[in-house]
Amino acid sequence: MATPHISAEPGDFAPDVILPGDPLRARRIAEEWFDDAAVVSETRGILGYTGTRGGKPISVLASGMGMPSATIYATELVRFFGVRRIVRVGTAGGVAPSAKVRDVVVATGAHTDSSMSELRIPGVHFSHVASFPLLAAAARAAENVAWRGEHEVHFGMVMSTDTFYKDRPAVVEGLRAHGVLANEMEAAALYAVAAAEGCEALAVLTVSDRRDAERNLTAEEREKSFGNALEIALGALGL
Repeated sequence: MATPHISAEPGDFAPDVILPGDPLRARRIAEEWFDDAAVVSETRGILGYTGTRGGKPISVLASGMGMPSATIYATELVRFFGVRRIVRVGTAGGVAPSAKVRDVVVATGAHTDSSMSELRIPGVHFSHVASFPLLAAAARAAENVAWRGEHEVHFGMVMSTDTFYKDRPAVVEGLRAHGVLANEMEAAALYAVAAAEGCEALAVLTVSDRRDAERNLTAEEREKSFGNALEIALGALGL
């Protein structure tokens, strides 16, 4: 049964879903990394595909930008389409000095300035953490990537924020002082959905920009420069 946001039918999505934000990135993933990929949803221009990889079924669906949008798509995938594991593949801004442009950050957990999780369990400061089986599998996959000497893989905390353009240098310094690797906009929401809906979730992110970088990734490069992160994401899923 189609939902208000996903025009698919039961069985159209595989149990494992890659979740980028950008619909064009979803299409590129399906065309370049899947076999026999077919469109299963395109409501509101949010593209979803299902195909196979190594003979195993795999899907990809864009989530849009920000935590409300990611929450909608992740929740509907689990509740209505039987999805059991979701791995976000996206971009992030480097915070820690070690997180260089084009490095990969695997988010073990996510702080947030959003009020969304305050509504989940009244009076509780909800903790947003990755699913350990996916996290452990990602760590194993990261040990075997051929590009490890050129770009690094970092495991640690990220910050999921509701604001993209607001300049808050004191917040950035506080995050850096507490070991946060990068800023992004969806991981905390995905981890909260996984906890509430009983699925597994992980975020694997490419560092696309830094305040102190000589050159950050362009919009086109952001769309295309996700291969390293996707390799680890698929490895976490056993693909």
